[in-house]
Amino acid sequence: MKVVRILITFLLSLAVIICFSPTAWAFCGFYVAKADTKLYNKASQVVIARDGDRTVLTMANDYQGDVKEFALIVPVPVVLQQEQVNVGNPEVIERLDAFSAPRLVEYFDSDPCAPNYEARVSNMEGGQTRGPSQVEINALGVTVEERFTVGEYDILILSAQESQGLATWLKQNGYQIPQGASQLLQPYIRQNMKFFVAKVNLAEFEKTGYQSLRPLQMAYESPRFMLPIRLGMVNATTDQELLIYLLSPQGQAELTNYRTVKIPSDAEIPVFVKNEFSDFYKAMFQTAYEGEGKKVAFLEYAWDMASCDPCSAEPLDPEELRQAGVFWLTPNLGNNVFITRLHVRYTRDKFPEDLIFQETSNRQLFQGRYVLRHPYTGEIQCPAGREYQRYLQERQEKEVRTLANLTGWDIQDIKKKANISQYQPTNWWQNLWR
Repeated sequence: MKVVRILITFLLSLAVIICFSPTAWAFCGFYVAKADTKLYNKASQVVIARDGDRTVLTMANDYQGDVKEFALIVPVPVVLQQEQVNVGNPEVIERLDAFSAPRLVEYFDSDPCAPNYEARVSNMEGGQTRGPSQVEINALGVTVEERFTVGEYDILILSAQESQGLATWLKQNGYQIPQGASQLLQPYIRQNMKFFVAKVNLAEFEKTGYQSLRPLQMAYESPRFMLPIRLGMVNATTDQELLIYLLSPQGQAELTNYRTVKIPSDAEIPVFVKNEFSDFYKAMFQTAYEGEGKKVAFLEYAWDMASCDPCSAEPLDPEELRQAGVFWLTPNLGNNVFITRLHVRYTRDKFPEDLIFQETSNRQLFQGRYVLRHPYTGEIQCPAGREYQRYLQERQEKEVRTLANLTGWDIQDIKKKANISQYQPTNWWQNLWR
């Protein structure tokens, strides 16, 4: 049995119909590509719904293996009672992920020789949318503040006087904590934080009919707006992936103790990336991650939950938002939820502190968005068409350079996959007697 990482799975699922202001020889297009494989096999997902000092924290579990081996220890700011803990719906986290996921947008060039082409392009250019139940005190200085079962989980809320005593208590009670955990527990004890400890109740788990563990949710009041990540690095042998969905009635939530950088966005890239989106995004993220010194959080999405443009999935409805922890919605008064999606890749040396957030009134919109422009493939027999072919080659060469800069991929390999159209200039007299 082991203590596993606190959080969860990054699934990218996209679908969109949009209309965006075109460059020359483009028209209102639609998105059909899907990135329906997981970008990261080992990632964590957390949803934090917060208004004022009130917080609902949802943790999805990416635990792999026999559920009887599962154990989770999370520092929390207050003693939680049974009614403050809930087993959540994993589909809601998938919905949040899909709604805020980085997205591909496709456009298809129209026939440059079609009648009234220039008028149609002109008309499009204005269209951009862009009390404790049981107390046990022993010589180890550990107090069981609460003990209860919620769904398939047996929950303990512990307080401790010192980390070695807590580590010893956990081992004596069947929790095999990893080496080095005692040292990481000490800062939380100094802050008088409590410890949320969960194990699977096998009898209750069998009743659920689920094949995997459902997310745990906790509701509490505290001025501390933070997420403990250091315990998740105890067993880490490589970088950890963390996706955080922050829901607020105010606006963007931001980190106060680490820089936040927008993920590269609005790049026009070769159309073959449609079938390699997972590889593209991972390579692009790694390049940006290394370029920022491996010590920043990346903003992947910030938007009003009542709308989207373009939409990678439909906005969550009021019931889904309630299941995600949103507690401030008033019936018939509309949706005032703003979502901030942060992607953190972290290691112990680059992220020595837990994540500290603050709410802001900033409602500026942002999304990770990547554009594919399909060339016109029909017959071209007009002067405007030959100009289009010249322009197309320049555009495709620029897309190749952009992709190479974003990902670090070899530019010659990209050119082979891109299959760039080769423009053949005509002699000056060929159009003379047409």
